[in-house]
Amino acid sequence: MGRLVGVTLLWAFSFSLIGVYLAGQVDSYFAVLLRVALAALVFLPLLRPGLLASRQRLALMALGAVQLGLMYIFFYQSFLLLSVPEVLLFTIFTPVYIALLDDLLFKRFTPIYLLTALLAVIGAGVIRYDSVNNEFWLGFVVVQGANLCFALGQVGYRRLAAELPENLPWHNVFGWFFIGALLVALPAFLLLGNTAALPSTPVQWGVLAWLGLAASGGGYFIWNQGATQVDAGTLAIMNNALIPAGLLVNLVIWNREADLSRLLLGALIMAGSLWLNHWWVKRRMVPA
Repeated sequence: MGRLVGVTLLWAFSFSLIGVYLAGQVDSYFAVLLRVALAALVFLPLLRPGLLASRQRLALMALGAVQLGLMYIFFYQSFLLLSVPEVLLFTIFTPVYIALLDDLLFKRFTPIYLLTALLAVIGAGVIRYDSVNNEFWLGFVVVQGANLCFALGQVGYRRLAAELPENLPWHNVFGWFFIGALLVALPAFLLLGNTAALPSTPVQWGVLAWLGLAASGGGYFIWNQGATQVDAGTLAIMNNALIPAGLLVNLVIWNREADLSRLLLGALIMAGSLWLNHWWVKRRMVPA
C-alpha cells in the first residue's frame, strides 16, 4: 500500500509537468519513446536473463508492450478526439476493469471488489465530471482502450508474479518490461512521430529526463511491485487516487483552478471505498 501511495504522489507531479511544459509543444510519440528508453537504461545494466525462462521473459515483455507502450498509443490518440476534461473523465473506469480482469485471470468472482471499484469511479467522477459534447463516442472507445491496456498490464503482472518465486530479485528482470514497451514505442515514433516538434529548451529536456528516469523507470517498477502486495480492490481504488492527488498538486504549485468542494467530496468517497475494501478483507481473514 505504501508503494502505491508513494507512486501516486510521484505521478501526481508528473501530470502537471506534462501539462505545463510538454503538451502541445513536444511530439508526444517522441516523449513516449524517450521516457521508455531512459527507463530501460535504468534497468538494462541490472538485467540477468538467466533468472527467467524464455516464456516468462516473453510474458514480461508483453506486459510492458501493453501496459506502457500500447496504452500510450491509445492515450495520446484520444487527445485528438476529445477535450482534456473528457479524457480525464473517461479514465475513471480503470478500477472496474482491474476488478473484473483480476477475477477473470484468477478464476473467481468477488462482488465486493466490483462494488468498491464502482465507488471509486463515482468519487473520481464527482471530482472530474464536466459536460461532454455529442461527438465523443469514438474518443470514449479509444480511452477505454488505454484503460484496458493499463488495467491488463497491472493484473497480468500480478498473475505472473504469483507463478514466480517470492524471493525473485525483480530489479534484475524488470528490464524485460521496458524492452517490450520499446518494441511498441520505437515503431510508433518512426511511423507517426513529428521530428519537427522535438524538445527545444533545457527545461523540456529536463522534464523528459525526470519523467523517464523517475516517473517511468522507478515509478512503474514500484507501482507494479506494489500491485502484487495488495488485494485487487485496493489496487483498483488506488488507480483513481491519482485524480484528487493530481488536482491538488496542480492547484498548490501551479495555481490552476479547481473546485475544492468537489475535490473534497470525491476524495472522501474514494477514501470510504478504500475503508470498505479494507474492512471486508480484514473481516474475511478473521478465523470463523
